[in-house]
Amino acid sequence: MSSAIAPSSGFSDSKKHYPVLDGLRGVAALVVVVFHLFETFSGGDHTKQIINHGYLAVDFFFVLSGFVIGYAYDDRWTKMSLGSFFKRRLIRLHPMIIIGMLIGAVTFYFQDCAWFPNIATTPVWKMLLVMLIGFTLVPVPLSLDIRGWTEMHPLDGPAWSLFFEYVANILYALFVRKFSNTLLAILVFIAGAALIHFAVTNDQGDMIGGWALEPKQLRIGFTRLMFPFFGGLLLSRISKPGQLKHAFLWCSLLLVAMLAFPRLGGHEHLWMNGLYDSLTIVLVFPLIVYLGASAESSTAKSSRISKFLGDISYPIYITHYPFIYLFTAWVAKHESFLKEGSTDAILTAVLAGTVVFITSIVVAYTSVKLYDEPVRRWLTKRLMNSSK
Repeated sequence: MSSAIAPSSGFSDSKKHYPVLDGLRGVAALVVVVFHLFETFSGGDHTKQIINHGYLAVDFFFVLSGFVIGYAYDDRWTKMSLGSFFKRRLIRLHPMIIIGMLIGAVTFYFQDCAWFPNIATTPVWKMLLVMLIGFTLVPVPLSLDIRGWTEMHPLDGPAWSLFFEYVANILYALFVRKFSNTLLAILVFIAGAALIHFAVTNDQGDMIGGWALEPKQLRIGFTRLMFPFFGGLLLSRISKPGQLKHAFLWCSLLLVAMLAFPRLGGHEHLWMNGLYDSLTIVLVFPLIVYLGASAESSTAKSSRISKFLGDISYPIYITHYPFIYLFTAWVAKHESFLKEGSTDAILTAVLAGTVVFITSIVVAYTSVKLYDEPVRRWLTKRLMNSSK
């Protein structure tokens, strides 16, 4: 959820960002929030889900991340050390991880409901231990599953994708940056084949998963990581972006359409939805990134929108889920009323969801302006001045 959803850097010596890609990252992050709000009413059955493929935003983030990392760093290794690279990534990503865990901790006991079976019996010391471990992004074992959903980060579920983002950055810095384009293409081809095979043959018919520290979920996580991230890296090396008018508009419409597309195949033909997922990741997302990078100069209004969306993209992704937990608990406690399907019930649910959506945006923007940007500037001044 990462440079997967964060610009490659925020430093004065960084290359200029692609503004449309910043905006698209924000569009996808907002779709994630809406997806999670609707997911609360699906009862775990994604064939009923509105904004059905919102989970694929994570895979889009990985494609975008690989592209931006390659663009920002591939030609800098003669004057940049491994230590400098890792410092930059930590400074860019880690402050908001801490905020996400803090919000998760503060709201944790307010999320108590039948759908979160472990909250009521979790002692404060255990919750605080999970929070401290979460600050490091090290996954917690199942013995510290304080929610009951087997998440590797029970206070802030989407942090699982940041864990895999860190893995991708480590693999890139230690090994893959040295690959020739041919060797990288072979890796990407193998990873793409593995992704398509998994998507069309697994027993759930989609690419949902990756958040738990157990073999099946770890397989999903690595499968979702390897092609998108390194495919994005390959794209940054071999593509020559053109000139596309109104790129932000067209790319946003295509991205939202792919993420909102209805579930395919139902329970009877799971492979159909798996094929949709895999082809979207392998073909459509790289195309969107390429078209976004091909944008002509934006208007002042479009630039402002892209900047705002880019600013909130990573913060909203990493801070919104504690509010989704609260919303989920509210739905669980009012389940019988909401199932009536009356006008009052629908309006109440819409109002509550809207409050969560707006709150997520406000918290994200406030966090980035009052905390994330100042902290990153301070860390950069302290840690990067002598780095090469």
